[in-house]
Amino acid sequence: MPQLLNDYLPLVIFMGVSAVIAAALLVAPFVLAFKAPDPEKLSAYECGFNAFDDARMKFDVRFYLVSLLFIIFDLEVAFLFPWAIAFKEVGLFGFWSMMIFLGVLTIGFIYEWKKGALEWD
Repeated sequence: MPQLLNDYLPLVIFMGVSAVIAAALLVAPFVLAFKAPDPEKLSAYECGFNAFDDARMKFDVRFYLVSLLFIIFDLEVAFLFPWAIAFKEVGLFGFWSMMIFLGVLTIGFIYEWKKGALEWD
């Protein structure tokens, strides 16, 4: 049993230090922040467009297109990391599978580019 406790002691210390740092980072802005509210600081930030009164008001869909494109290419990178680490083990089949995956994503990217989804007027 003492050997088991010695094995987990670094993990417990790490979790304790992490909790202390997290708590300090959560409390520090309330203690150290300069408090000078003005109307601009108190206004809501609405993802790049001005706040509006009616929630049913129409707004530009380009914000959602940009976020969807970001998620698609962020997931692409998330799939590339494990593939790159296990590159020697996946062999030729794994290589060509990833090339097909990247090809499909490239075709989608070219399609979005040609449609003008990446243009910001």
